[in-house]
Amino acid sequence: MSMILVLAAFHLKEESFDILTKKIDTYVRSNPQEKIYVHLDKPYYAVGDTIWLKAYIANATNNRLSNLSKIVYIDLINDRDSIVQGLTLPVAEGMCWSSLSLSDSLSEGNYRLRAYTTLMQNTGPDFFYDKTLKIGNNWSNKVSLKATYSYHKERNGELGVASSLQFANNDGVGITAKELTYEVVWNTKVIKRGSGKTNSDGKFALNFISPKNENGGRGRIIASLTMPDKKKLVKEVLIEAASDDVDVQFFPESGNLIEGFPGKITFKAVNPVGKGVPISGSLRDQDANILSTFNSAFLGMGNIILTPEAGNTYMAHVKFADGSEHNYQLPKAQKSGYAISVNNIDSSKIQVKIYVSKDLLNETGQLKLLVQHNGILSYSSSSVIRKQIITATIPKKDLTSGINQILLISDKNLPICERLVFVKNNADLLPIKMESNKAVYKKREQVRMSFSIPGASSGLAAFSVAVTNADIVVPDLENESNIFTTLLLTSDLKGYVEKPNHYFLSDDVQTTIELDNLMLTQGWTRYSWKDLIENKLTQQSFKAEQSFRITGTINRLSGKPLPYGKVSLYSSTKGFFMVDTVADASGHFVFDNLYYTDSTNFLIQGKNAKDKLKVEIKMDPNPAQTVTKNKNSGDIELNVNDALSQYIRNSNIYFEEQLKQGFLSRSTVQLNEVKITKKWVNPAPNSANLNGPGVADKILVAKDFKNCFSIPQCLPGRIPGLMFSVEGIPSLMRMNGKPMAIFIDGMKVQPDILQYFPIDDVESVELLNSAGTMAIYGSQGGAGILLITTKRGNGSTYNHYTPWIVSFIPKGYTLSKEFYSPKYAIDKSNTDEDLRTTVYWNPNIISDASGKGKFDFYTSDQPGNYRAVLEGINLNGEIARQTLTFQVK
Repeated sequence: MSMILVLAAFHLKEESFDILTKKIDTYVRSNPQEKIYVHLDKPYYAVGDTIWLKAYIANATNNRLSNLSKIVYIDLINDRDSIVQGLTLPVAEGMCWSSLSLSDSLSEGNYRLRAYTTLMQNTGPDFFYDKTLKIGNNWSNKVSLKATYSYHKERNGELGVASSLQFANNDGVGITAKELTYEVVWNTKVIKRGSGKTNSDGKFALNFISPKNENGGRGRIIASLTMPDKKKLVKEVLIEAASDDVDVQFFPESGNLIEGFPGKITFKAVNPVGKGVPISGSLRDQDANILSTFNSAFLGMGNIILTPEAGNTYMAHVKFADGSEHNYQLPKAQKSGYAISVNNIDSSKIQVKIYVSKDLLNETGQLKLLVQHNGILSYSSSSVIRKQIITATIPKKDLTSGINQILLISDKNLPICERLVFVKNNADLLPIKMESNKAVYKKREQVRMSFSIPGASSGLAAFSVAVTNADIVVPDLENESNIFTTLLLTSDLKGYVEKPNHYFLSDDVQTTIELDNLMLTQGWTRYSWKDLIENKLTQQSFKAEQSFRITGTINRLSGKPLPYGKVSLYSSTKGFFMVDTVADASGHFVFDNLYYTDSTNFLIQGKNAKDKLKVEIKMDPNPAQTVTKNKNSGDIELNVNDALSQYIRNSNIYFEEQLKQGFLSRSTVQLNEVKITKKWVNPAPNSANLNGPGVADKILVAKDFKNCFSIPQCLPGRIPGLMFSVEGIPSLMRMNGKPMAIFIDGMKVQPDILQYFPIDDVESVELLNSAGTMAIYGSQGGAGILLITTKRGNGSTYNHYTPWIVSFIPKGYTLSKEFYSPKYAIDKSNTDEDLRTTVYWNPNIISDASGKGKFDFYTSDQPGNYRAVLEGINLNGEIARQTLTFQVK
């Protein structure tokens, strides 16, 4: 929570300023926020690749590791906003790592990597780690589609779109004279469909009217191409923004212009996908007199200075790159009020001017100037309101690196003005130095690298390193997402931040001005003091997860909670496991400190104090995190395969070599046509039978139970030698009454459950009573096995067999793989061609107590310029990043 929330909570009590700031500090430290950063081995990928990643969690208030979440959720999301892969990772000391294998069944396109913790859900998806990744596919995709667009105004004012679709093979040769059908889709609505034929260059022209883009969204063209073998090949490509309009906004510094005082007005011009565009113009008064001219400096941003006069209004006359012009009314100046003017150019201090209108001068009143970062107060001062201009100097050495909020507080402890500044404080950064033993290497030569942290306050730090061939994996330096851009900048801003690393490549005055313009336009939005002061306070609904928990309520069949009811948790996945607990006085139960992997089956059973089953189990809801629209719209690439053509070509050669060596396999294989003469239908397709669905000695299906009231009534006579005891426990006659093992949807349950099990929920029953079918179950199947598959036992989250028994398969931890790096000094017999683009990836390099560390690896057979990126964090939360390049000849 921010300091603002505390002000809103306490200002009505009129606490003294000292007591107030102490309460702020106490409250914030007990309610920490988290940020998350992910280090990737590469910025883009091809299907067949593996994404190697490491996640860092940083505490926004301090670095007390005990407060950090112990579970991180990572999702790979496609351009239709659907999760295609997910990871759940256990966190140790604020870090975790894993990998995502990209199947060749993926289509090329713009994917997103989203990472978050449960605690981060309090501030919402806007502040999750969310990065757009381009994934190309030519390995299992032999035809590429490239689109270009141009726009024109129709006579009726509608926007016409002229598109050119280019179909080509992997060598860039056009797919000529092929029939196709197409649909133009906007969101989920088809706005045009038709057919045609590619020309001699493999191109097809398509014109359509763009829909209005009032509610956002993105369009796509879906084309079905008829290939020589008469098979249909479906391709789709995104449509560029359905508008060529430029949005221009103007933002007065600290919120308001005050009559008679100079004020800075910052502007930002962006196109429909959020990218900055250049503009120029003039500042004019109400009589159209030109007062000054202006030009955007970087990414459509710039500023103008205006001293508004009483009774006058002002406008900006803006000229666009296409020659069009437009007038924008500027915000009206206030007769009475406060304003803050900040000069952040000096590297050692921030100079602040506070403007006060004459009517607000008060010899007894005091203004307070505060600076806070993530809720932690780092500077405060106060002044009696005797003058209309009050100045203050804030030393930057006392401030924390990142976005700092300057607040002006009234004598009633009410926030009245705010202004954001970005601070680069070297004291918060680890001064890391990285070296290699040589500058130039041969193919398959060992590279030895070392690093050191001179003068660090804590030598122990954890790093991850990625080494790639920079001639193939070409870095986009300005648009890189790294530990600095994420933890210091983008994690505290809503919306799309274009070229975030541009602001960290240089410390010159011009870059400082450009970064200040970003603060004044896009601004701080994690906390809104206006909402908080109006008591629109958001309670923390989510706590930092320390382990997996399974919770719910045990009720009587009447629906009323059962105090102190008995609840058991079972699992037979990878060995039998059972734990009991007792509900509290309200019937709520908790199984805590659980550790389990994906595909672990659980069963929960409830009983009352007399061990009777006449109870009801209700699980607490655990809704999945909603997938929101991609906020980084400016990073979306329309023609991914074309943009990554060089990388994909090299990847294809590498994949084919791996395929020959048996290290890689295709998951999608084109088969020749097969004529089916007889079709076998598996009577138990959803069974969890370890022998395989339907591989049993006897199978009964739902229709066999339609005249039965219970399983014990229905099975005898249908399964030879099966009998039930008075208690409803099944056994085989040849086993002399020894109970059979009962499995429901793969979960072993107590035998007496069958007399209570609802017959209408049964999809199939499989009997295993021969040595061949029982062997795979080992000792637990020696007396015979009944496998029951329910009609809801095929993937739903929770399955209620009876009111008192629930089965479910929660999302567990994902097992991590280790990055393979060959050691040619040991295996000199390996003559297979080595075409790796990532030659080394290590997520867990720990420096020693003196701040030193080292690692080594071997180069590949690819000559070129290589790039090593080392990033990490120490126990004090100080972050570090360093890059180093070397050559392979």
